[in-house]
Amino acid sequence: MTTETVLKIAQESIYTVLIVIAPVVGVALVVGLIISIFQAATQIQEQTLAFVPKIVAVFLAILFFGSWMLRHVVEFTQHLLGNLSNYIG
Repeated sequence: MTTETVLKIAQESIYTVLIVIAPVVGVALVVGLIISIFQAATQIQEQTLAFVPKIVAVFLAILFFGSWMLRHVVEFTQHLLGNLSNYIG
């Protein structure tokens, strides 16, 4: 296995991880921003107010995007294992 092959696999792995986590991180970011604006407007500085809605939103995002995320990871794994003979040698 050459250095270029290892770097290509690592690059594809990082890209897959970023694509898979993007919807969940995006939802958490938007919910966190909305909560921060709400806290600034009402001057309520309760710490649990920030965490509980984000946890619920991330859970719902995983339920909604979970099948797409799993399909993407399975396709990457099938591609990697399907071309395993090309990587060895």
